Amino acid sequence: MRGNQLLKGGNTVRRMSLITGLLGLQASLSVVASEPLYVKNLSPVAGLLGLPSQRDARTTEQGQVGAALHSSIANHYINESSSDEFLNLDGETLRFALELRYGLAKNWDVQLEVPWLDHSGGDLDGLIDDWHDFWGMSDGGRSSVPRDVLDYSYSTPTGSFGLQEDESGLGDISLSTTYAFYHEDNTVVSLVLGYKFGTGDDEDFTGSGADDAFVAFRFSGEQLSDLPLTWHGQVGYLRAGDSDMMEEFQEQNLWFAGLAMDWRFAQHWSLIAQLDGHAAPLDSELKGVGEDAALAALGVRWYFARQWSVDINVVEDIRVATAPDVTFQASIRYRPESS
Repeated sequence: MRGNQLLKGGNTVRRMSLITGLLGLQASLSVVASEPLYVKNLSPVAGLLGLPSQRDARTTEQGQVGAALHSSIANHYINESSSDEFLNLDGETLRFALELRYGLAKNWDVQLEVPWLDHSGGDLDGLIDDWHDFWGMSDGGRSSVPRDVLDYSYSTPTGSFGLQEDESGLGDISLSTTYAFYHEDNTVVSLVLGYKFGTGDDEDFTGSGADDAFVAFRFSGEQLSDLPLTWHGQVGYLRAGDSDMMEEFQEQNLWFAGLAMDWRFAQHWSLIAQLDGHAAPLDSELKGVGEDAALAALGVRWYFARQWSVDINVVEDIRVATAPDVTFQASIRYRPESS
């Protein structure tokens, strides 16, 4: 009898230990901090500039390393002309970016981003045409041209540029430093200084052929309502370097801004809605390169392991023709825990 009681007691202890371990694992999965979606305007012209994506205003803790791998595929079709300008952007852009963050000191971190790009005729034209047909949406004339063809062309009396053959290679590497100078309750505000190096090839549309510099303010704040919400935002200025490709028609003083909302609707899941915008890259009458861009993104994040998460999102050009028709994006992130 005594032996049976001891056996039952041992089973109870093991069950309690298992439950405690599972609860500890569940708690550890919910530690990872919120982050905006990684969104870039991959339009063949705007995508050459060093406009930074949004990120959390909080900095990586001293001595710790964060990392992410971002992948994006964007489909383009724009055909416009005026009395002295012609623009045709038809093709597809695949982009990968490795992002690394390192905590330099308390409230300071540095971020490195190394992109790789591929421009081609792509494979999504048929899918997008079918989508437009299904909903009865206007396709901007894209169904009347051959599918899966690469043709980037822009011409004016003062110059021109273009790409008609598939190209790929290293893009423009960027480096930035963030200082979180304000902390109050669950709100953080930071100052960011960044530099984009002209490591890509402007003839291959993997870079602008020039260095850019930017300054930005970012904020992150939590619990502005009864829902488990986190808000992020940024506003900044970019000075674009002299690009031989864009010559005299490039704009060099550009604003950029963004706002994101992260709703943690379950322990391991977030729904993220985001807006991004920036100034036009060229001094042009054509909408595709001469008007300010506006993009909207909607995505879901899965916290699948301690300090790890995966994002899946779609980006649309809510100001039509100022960005790709559609961009599909995915990220995997590692973020160290905050103490």
